[in-house]
Amino acid sequence: MFPKDPVMLLSFVNMKLRDFYSSLDAMCEDMDVEKEEIVSKLASIGYEYDKEKNSFV
Repeated sequence: MFPKDPVMLLSFVNMKLRDFYSSLDAMCEDMDVEKEEIVSKLASIGYEYDKEKNSFV
């Protein structure tokens, strides 16, 4: 369900956070995915989760 490519994953996750979820934790719990996997994949391309913005920047 989640894109394998990190750049596509970034776009997908930020869209889900913007449109459907109030936090990364809520999205991961609802979609049954490992938060650390998403965080590490996006860190590999220089992005980290900003809690205040509720997006990866």
